[in-house]
Amino acid sequence: MTRIVTVAAAQLGPIARKDTRAQVVERMLALMRQAKSHGCDLVVFPELALTTFFPRWYFERQEEIDAFFEREMPGPETQRLFDAARSLELGFYLGYAELANEGGRTRRFNTSILVDKTGRIVGKYRKIHLPGHAEHEPWRRFQHLEKRYFEVGDLGFPAFRASFGAEGIFGMAICNDRRWSETYRILGLQAVEVILIGYNTPVHNPPAPEHDALSHFHNELVMQAGAYQNGTWVVGVAKAGNEEGVEQIGNSIVVAPSGEIVAACTTTGDELAIARCDLDLCASYKNTTFNFARHREPAQYRMIVERKGAIPPD
Repeated sequence: MTRIVTVAAAQLGPIARKDTRAQVVERMLALMRQAKSHGCDLVVFPELALTTFFPRWYFERQEEIDAFFEREMPGPETQRLFDAARSLELGFYLGYAELANEGGRTRRFNTSILVDKTGRIVGKYRKIHLPGHAEHEPWRRFQHLEKRYFEVGDLGFPAFRASFGAEGIFGMAICNDRRWSETYRILGLQAVEVILIGYNTPVHNPPAPEHDALSHFHNELVMQAGAYQNGTWVVGVAKAGNEEGVEQIGNSIVVAPSGEIVAACTTTGDELAIARCDLDLCASYKNTTFNFARHREPAQYRMIVERKGAIPPD
């Protein structure tokens, strides 16, 4: 008996600074209803899905920054998503800016959660690989101040056993995490079967504009490689289109454990890409080419790295 989870990559078009959370949530609810009409079990939204991508601006006042953060989840505006999950019996992944009070201090993370069909949060992840820069760089056409506005995630890369039509092992990552092989391997070592990734990626890379023409290729390359080398499904979902003058790549895709793209969005607006993901297909790769127990040699890797001169000093 196969284990099928029908997944909808719920790409969002541009979100303006003036757009309210209520307006954005309404768009997300429309996508959830569409996904349900197509028989989906799980909807995956982008990184920082509730607001415009605010790290592209330099703000001096902390209250301006904190206006983009969620102080509770669910909150007054996002409760409707959780209610819809219960009424539609449809899970979702949501990326958002999290403001948390922990250990007597205020902390800020780029966060994602996994919510099951009952509206219960079953997993949480905080972004580890923060891109961009920490100080204002006026020479840029737009900023990328994630290192200024967020702390590095402190939850590791956990995998969660959850049921969305079928029970499986799910992991999460956010945006720049998808470019690093460690993201997939740490989850792969936990036997992950589906990795959910939301992102906001501009076409233009100010420090390396020669990469711009390769933005779609690189986006697909990293997720296809991560899926194949770890025998897992990967669902990558973008905020797309021209948002406040910055063109974002879109290119939302669903990748099979074979590394093949099996579904993709074709616009830069609100859109669903839907795939029937057979979780049992993962075993074909986990038990053969990428059977870690039989073929992976971690002791040898450690010896190579520790050998004098193998790696440069920090």
